[in-house]
Amino acid sequence: MSSYLPVAGYLMEIFLSAILGELASRSINFLISKSSKLKVMDVDHRLESTLLRAQLIINEATGRHITNIAMLQQVDMLRDAMHHGCYVLDTFRYQSHSEGDAKDQAVSHSLSLSKIIFQKGMCSSIRNTPLLQQLEDALENLSSMIIDTKELVVFMMSYPHMYRQPYSMHLFLGNCMFSRQIETELVVNFLLDAQPHGSEKMEVLPIVGPSKVGKSTLVAHVCKDERVQDHFSKILFLHDHDFTDGDLNILRERCTMKHQNCISNSNKDKGWLVIVDLVGDLNEDAWNALYSSFKPLMPRTSKIIIANRSAKITKFGTTQALNLKYLSLEAFWYFFRTIAFGSMDPKMHPRFAHVAMEIAKLLARRFIAASIVACLLRDNFDIHFWCKVLAFLRGYVEKHISKFGAHPLELMNQNKRVHLGRMAIPFEDFVFHSDYQNYSHEEVPKIRLDDVMYGSVKALGKSEFLAWVSPIPPYYSYVVTCEVRELKRRAAKRKRSTENGITLC
Repeated sequence: MSSYLPVAGYLMEIFLSAILGELASRSINFLISKSSKLKVMDVDHRLESTLLRAQLIINEATGRHITNIAMLQQVDMLRDAMHHGCYVLDTFRYQSHSEGDAKDQAVSHSLSLSKIIFQKGMCSSIRNTPLLQQLEDALENLSSMIIDTKELVVFMMSYPHMYRQPYSMHLFLGNCMFSRQIETELVVNFLLDAQPHGSEKMEVLPIVGPSKVGKSTLVAHVCKDERVQDHFSKILFLHDHDFTDGDLNILRERCTMKHQNCISNSNKDKGWLVIVDLVGDLNEDAWNALYSSFKPLMPRTSKIIIANRSAKITKFGTTQALNLKYLSLEAFWYFFRTIAFGSMDPKMHPRFAHVAMEIAKLLARRFIAASIVACLLRDNFDIHFWCKVLAFLRGYVEKHISKFGAHPLELMNQNKRVHLGRMAIPFEDFVFHSDYQNYSHEEVPKIRLDDVMYGSVKALGKSEFLAWVSPIPPYYSYVVTCEVRELKRRAAKRKRSTENGITLC
């Protein structure tokens, strides 16, 4: 009996040691977890305050007429870092609400299609980095950039103010050209630079980029610049319909008519600026004919800007082409969030912010789509409506990607038929056929696109709808041609039952 006592004591010692080890392990894990949470919250608050400092610098720079390219590049780098930090911080804050919203049909996927679409443009190293590390990296990068901008802030004060900023950022972003300061100054510099002495060839700047990326908007803002207006005696605009017939006499007549509404200057020695805004392709023969028809009429100091979505026009340029691209993922979210929430703070509405991030991921970084949907959400600030919009958008985006291998907005840019559907009336099909843009003085349809897609407006058949009116130059109204079709409903099978030998329907 006594021989078992040492064994029992040994087993008890092992048992107590295991218990104490488990308790110690749990205590250490608890302390580590608590320390980690405190560290995350500390980084959260520090990043938020650093983002505010960056935003103050950027807002001040955006409101001033800065002409130094190096300064603008530094501001642009700080802006990119701010957009990235904002996106990482919002992802950290609002991702936890995906679990709470999982009961909703709008966010039921464990790995939603919207995340797949949005992450296509993100490098794998960022996607695979732990969120805490991303927060710390964003904080460190932004803090160091703010330190580097001390001299920038001093020099920036010497530049004059362009305008007074409104009280709310969404009013500012919704009524200005977003994130194109460097591109604007590059075009202005090209226009103001003197031509090489003895050169007889007119200088040509090609501007290329995908459809609706902002080529016409950039050119319109450049032409409003006082430095450009004072530099040229005439500014002429030519569009596809002006020279597709190939009649150069008619072309010159139309140019003269256009000039009556353009900026002019009594100084005859100043050159002309001709803007050639193309939608379709322009072959070399057509370009040579166009160029030859203008050269004898224009002073030697005249310049041409040619804008098109195809990179083929770069061969017509005498200088390096300006290539416009869609916004970065982080910048797009910053723009969308600002417009959607207006003067409200997203931090006070975390569920709304989470749904808004999911919606933004589905819009393929398109300005017009962001403006339409963001304004719709701001005007209908209801979580059930926002979730319903998310489910609706995700449905037709997923359908087109699985069926055609392309995002519906990409197909719409190519004027291909797209089945959009109607959110409020699911038994009606809403088919996009084509779109075009009007100037502000031209008549536009009275029925809006968002009222048909997301509302219950009666509009059977093929019609034109107003998609969006741009609040900034060139003040285009975007009109779409769509068709509302009534879907054939499947007849419900009648259930029959028999009672006392009688068939009941």
